[in-house]
Amino acid sequence: MSAPVSSAEEARLGSLDRVLDAQEPNSTLAGELFAVVDAVEAQPGLRRGLTDPGLSVDQRKGLARQLLTGKVSDQAVRLVEETAALRWGGGRSFAAALERLGVRAELRAAQAAGQLDDTEDELFRFARTVSGDPGLVETLGNRSLPAARRETLVTRLLDGRVNEATLVLARRAVGSRSGNYGNTIEDYLGQAAALRNRGIATVHVAQPLSSEQHERLRAALSRQVGREVDLQVIVDPQVLGGVRVQLGDEVIEGTVAGKLDQARRRLG
Repeated sequence: MSAPVSSAEEARLGSLDRVLDAQEPNSTLAGELFAVVDAVEAQPGLRRGLTDPGLSVDQRKGLARQLLTGKVSDQAVRLVEETAALRWGGGRSFAAALERLGVRAELRAAQAAGQLDDTEDELFRFARTVSGDPGLVETLGNRSLPAARRETLVTRLLDGRVNEATLVLARRAVGSRSGNYGNTIEDYLGQAAALRNRGIATVHVAQPLSSEQHERLRAALSRQVGREVDLQVIVDPQVLGGVRVQLGDEVIEGTVAGKLDQARRRLG
C-alpha cells in the first residue's frame, strides 16, 4: 500500500482529480501522462524546473506549456500545467501526482466503456497470481531489469486474456518506484474503488463463499462503513474456517486460526 498522505497533499490531489474529471474519459490521455512521468523521472533538471518554488506559478506553468505543446494533447498539457502550479515536497512527489492522474485517466476510460468492474477483477486476480509465484514476484519487482523486459513478460501473460485497461495498468505497475508489484496493483484497485465512491474489503476464507454469503457479507460491511463496499475474496485453507476481513486499516478477525493465535498470545 502507498504511504499515507497529508491533508494538504490530499487536497492537492483532489483538485487535480477535479480537473481531470471535467474532461472526457480518454485512454490516450493516460499514455501521454505516463510518457511525461517517464521524461520527468529521466531528467532531474526538468523535474526541478517544474517544481522550483523560486519560480512563480505562471513561470512553472509556462515551462510546462513550452516543453509539451505540440508533443501531447491539450488535455495533457493542461493537467501538467495544473500539477506544476501546485507546491510539492519535491520532484518525486510531483511525478507521483502525474502518475496517479495517468492511472485515474485509464480507469475513467474503462468506466466509460463499462469495463471498470472487469478491470478491477482482472487486476486483482493477476496480482494474486503474481504473489503466488516467487519467480514472478522477483522478476516484476526487480528494478535492475529493464522495464521494457518486465512489461513484455506481463504482456505475454495477459495479452488476449484481459481487457485493454487491465493490460495497460498491469504493464505500468512494473515501473513502480517501490519495487513492490502487488502493492502497486493494490493502489490501483483503491483508486478504482474511490472512483465509484466505494470501499474495498479483502476477505480471507477457508472455502469459497456462496452468492448469498457474499452478498450478506458485502451488505453488512457496507452498513458498517456507511458506503458501498466491494469484496475481494481470497480462498486460503490456512484460515481454518471463519472469515478474516481487512477494510482499510481495520482487521476483523473471525477465523479459527486467528482465535487460536490470540489464545496462544494470551497464554504466552
